[in-house]
Amino acid sequence: MAGRGDLDDAPLKGVPSHERHFYALSSAIGRFGMRLFVPTVMASPHWHGHVEGNFVTGARLVYDVDGDRVDVPENRLILFWAGLPHQLREVIPTGDAPPRLANIYLPLDSFLYMPHIARLQVSLLGGAMAALPEEACSAERIEGWYKDYRANEYERLEIMKMEFNALLRRALLDDVPYLRDGLVEMDEGRILSSVHIQHVVAMVKHILEHLSEPLSNADVAAVTGFHQNYALSLFSRTMRMPMKRFIIRMRLLRARALLMGSSMAISQVVEQSGFTSTSQFYQHFKTAYGLSPHQMRARYTQMELR
Repeated sequence: MAGRGDLDDAPLKGVPSHERHFYALSSAIGRFGMRLFVPTVMASPHWHGHVEGNFVTGARLVYDVDGDRVDVPENRLILFWAGLPHQLREVIPTGDAPPRLANIYLPLDSFLYMPHIARLQVSLLGGAMAALPEEACSAERIEGWYKDYRANEYERLEIMKMEFNALLRRALLDDVPYLRDGLVEMDEGRILSSVHIQHVVAMVKHILEHLSEPLSNADVAAVTGFHQNYALSLFSRTMRMPMKRFIIRMRLLRARALLMGSSMAISQVVEQSGFTSTSQFYQHFKTAYGLSPHQMRARYTQMELR
């Protein structure tokens, strides 16, 4: 969520270059990650393809989130959908210790498949920023998760994600405070209810479950039981983009993850990410990332070797 500085203390020592350049190649990245760093103001807004968790110590932060000012307190786990344009505008120290910001990057599909947190899924997709109570998450827990992440062991990462899900479930036993309202205004001045947004969640899940297959607006809208035009209107108003654009974006996220995380042939990447032709894939990929798929893979491989 914030700009990147360098920590002088132990947690950042030895962090590979490709983690320091987490946003460098694209505005939408679909892999799980965690960073611990000194926050710095951002020159401009950005967005990417995660549900993001922030935990700041030693400072209060001021963000611009899709045109709204949001004041972020310290020692609270903040959650939001990073598809909203966001920009860190101020870092306000609260003590003598240097500010430290932990970012947790959870791919949108992973978040949507977490069980028993539907209220939170609905709220974040509707544009809310949740601020879990201070007792829900501590700086010590964040440090422990970061160590698990840096260990790069599958079992530790899976346990960490289960703990994260359990933490959210426990927080939802009570009312979760929000720093930014999650309800979406209709053009007519009406408000989308949580039931309506839940239908949008169902459409997003259907898209992600069938991403490698042909997807028509009618097929996706059918999961709601609404008329196609009404379902598409709900989707575009909630997600702030037309369904077709969202599907392309999700396919690009999957393609990028396959390019960076496997040696899969480009033709297989095209098939697995649901594009109808290689030429269509290359056109969308170059437009979104400014690089060809081959250039993207080569640059990431070079960063891994540093």
